[in-house]
Amino acid sequence: MFGILKRRRLPAGKRPQLGPDERVVAWAVATGDNVVVATNHGLWLPEAGERLGWHEIHKATWSGRQLAVIAAREVPMDGEEYVVMTDLAPLILTLLDPDRVPEQVRVRVNKSIAHTSHHPIEGTRGGVRVVGRRVPGVNGLRWTVRYDEGVDPEASGVPEYTRELVAWARSGLGTTS
Repeated sequence: MFGILKRRRLPAGKRPQLGPDERVVAWAVATGDNVVVATNHGLWLPEAGERLGWHEIHKATWSGRQLAVIAAREVPMDGEEYVVMTDLAPLILTLLDPDRVPEQVRVRVNKSIAHTSHHPIEGTRGGVRVVGRRVPGVNGLRWTVRYDEGVDPEASGVPEYTRELVAWARSGLGTTS
């Protein structure tokens, strides 16, 4: 006798307000009667009220019980063709029934990355990471940079060098967006 596959159903009261063309790909029960919902566009976290896009997640790790997500936010900088990002504090979520959420987070964050390269910055102990990311519903790539701790993005020569690196990365992918 063939078994019938049962599909887990997200409780209606826990379903976030999805955007156009957004669909649930996995969900997990978390502590405190919460759920974490993974969609094709990003990750809905308990009580967040908005989605964290796959392109906004800098790093995510799964311990077998806890999902740690490090999101990034934009640092305001005028006139650049790239966005400077800085990491936010890690969000640690205990998943009581993880289902496919950790796998979907890994696959979709990695899939959002079209280019990544790290470059030392002369005269500092650090460097800059240049990243081209795919954003659901947006044509082309979103170019971001993340400076290592201790690097001043406005120091003499740093903005010019960063612009050169982003232009180099774009040309290597044959894209201007």
